[in-house]
Amino acid sequence: MAPDRPQARRDGHHKPALAFLLRHLIVGTIAGFVLGGLLLWQDVAGLGTMIRQSPDGWLFAVMLFFGLFITFGSVAMAVGVMGLGKERD
Repeated sequence: MAPDRPQARRDGHHKPALAFLLRHLIVGTIAGFVLGGLLLWQDVAGLGTMIRQSPDGWLFAVMLFFGLFITFGSVAMAVGVMGLGKERD
């Protein structure tokens, strides 16, 4: 059986890593929402018109922004993690 570690060390051990990932997730989310807004505003490939004229347009907009959130948030987190590597001489 493994020895018990102090409670304070166990609880606070992951906070800096989670804060680092959360910052990158927020940046990616903002980038995804900006891109989604620009796609709808510029009406790229008629996407904005299609969403506005569809009776379920709100659902399509939610799916678009959720997909962009997942994609850009994940990429931003991955870039942050990959940038943590040690520098070599």
